[in-house]
Amino acid sequence: MQFSIVFDNYIANEKLESFWGFSCVINDYFLFDTGSNGRALVRNIAKMGFDINEFKYLFISHPHWDHIGGIDSIVDVNRKMSLILPNSLSKLYIRDLKTLSRETIVADSNPKKLFGSFYTTGVMEPVGEQSLVIDEGEFSVVVTGCAHPGIVNIVKRAIEMLNKPVLYALGGFHLMRSPEAEITETIRELKSLGVEYVTPTHCSGDRAIEMFKDAYGENYIPGGVGRVIEF
Repeated sequence: MQFSIVFDNYIANEKLESFWGFSCVINDYFLFDTGSNGRALVRNIAKMGFDINEFKYLFISHPHWDHIGGIDSIVDVNRKMSLILPNSLSKLYIRDLKTLSRETIVADSNPKKLFGSFYTTGVMEPVGEQSLVIDEGEFSVVVTGCAHPGIVNIVKRAIEMLNKPVLYALGGFHLMRSPEAEITETIRELKSLGVEYVTPTHCSGDRAIEMFKDAYGENYIPGGVGRVIEF
């Protein structure tokens, strides 16, 4: 499984553009979120060697500007994708996107298999955010946009869904305004749940990222735009 971060406010490749937000390509056909700037996203995708026309799926985690900002730029190029949208997205926007895609799947609060080994946690509160769960056989991987419902709660949901451990969590963990005690407890709980590898980025916050790096050591995998992670 390959995760290529094509939009992030942290930088792994200075040749790419960095703005607030998050987006990553999974393998070469699945786009998770679209960051905050569509023009920059399109350029980054091309520079990292991907073809938007080859994308089959676009998954939107939640309706905040820094995750939906590039939707128009993507569907303007490729209208053959299946869109996987949270029901927290504007109903009018969902209606419009249905005319710009091959298929539109609107996730509700129920976990659901999307295709193959890809699942949605279902829309969780607060904010109305879905996360992606990928079944890797003996374990699963979780990808989050901002983890507004709490990264621990999301991991617990994924474990309940597939009855197997979450080995790796990647994305925004939304800890940038959290006190150190809360970050410490989050790390403790994730480890107790069996999460062995982490890539906290985007809204995770500098302090939390440093604490995860210290706690996980070699099993901490850095994020940032331009990072390609083979897992």
